Amino acid sequence: MRKTTLALLGLGLLGAPCVWAQEQSPFSNRFFEVKQYSQEENEAIVKKFRGPLVRTTDVADALQMVGLHGVTLMDRDIDPMWIDNEKFSHVIYGVAITLRLVPPQERAPARAFSSDEEFQQWKREWSGRWMGGGLSVHIQPDTILVIDAPLRADNGYCGSNNAMGWLGRGLRGIVTDAGCRDSDEMRLEGIPVYQRESTRWINQGTIAVESYNQPVVVGGVLVMPGDVIVADLDGVAVVPRAKAETVAAFARKIREDDNEGRRRHYEKMGRPLDFTFRLDRDP
Repeated sequence: MRKTTLALLGLGLLGAPCVWAQEQSPFSNRFFEVKQYSQEENEAIVKKFRGPLVRTTDVADALQMVGLHGVTLMDRDIDPMWIDNEKFSHVIYGVAITLRLVPPQERAPARAFSSDEEFQQWKREWSGRWMGGGLSVHIQPDTILVIDAPLRADNGYCGSNNAMGWLGRGLRGIVTDAGCRDSDEMRLEGIPVYQRESTRWINQGTIAVESYNQPVVVGGVLVMPGDVIVADLDGVAVVPRAKAETVAAFARKIREDDNEGRRRHYEKMGRPLDFTFRLDRDP
């Protein structure tokens, strides 16, 4: 019987059901489940991080406490575009909205345009063909746009114009492993951006939208839509949504304990307490 079974396997007869199953599987598939959260759920979880002004370092320690040491901290070379030493307005807390950009299988025409009107028309046509749409409606209060994009293109994946529009919808900031442009205006307008470097080109001609609100990899870290992002001068931390409640509680306790030690030093030096000692900050 054993020899017969082996012979049948060799002929592929017993393997037929497996082959049939493969034939019935979809041509394309996604294996990561993406969960959508309500605006109320997002605001509630973000407040648990932003209220006590937890730092990236507090979150890093808390992530280690839940078994994620070194797993969800982005590369160290993703830095803030600008720094506010007075109010820390460059520090951001929010829920990830993700965007993935890729090089298209087409390039901009290697020619000069005869007029601005012709150039603008070409940009509109490219955007309609390659840039997709629909992302903006998902930008709500307490969201952070996380952009997975190729750095080599030197594209400005957002600028002061569209970023201000998103800010008006409640966006807290932008995180990308590439870069944004219009840096001077972005600084002036107070739009928090975390990036590898500033960039210059437009997207039309070299970039296409692959997807939004799907898993992305930014700064060497998997980011799922709905994950909590905490970013400051020490870097960018990604908190998986399933562990966000626990991490927030641990991070707050770590922050409180550290504040007690700092408070003693301040009092000994006769130094007045600054806003970093507040545990109810909700900018």
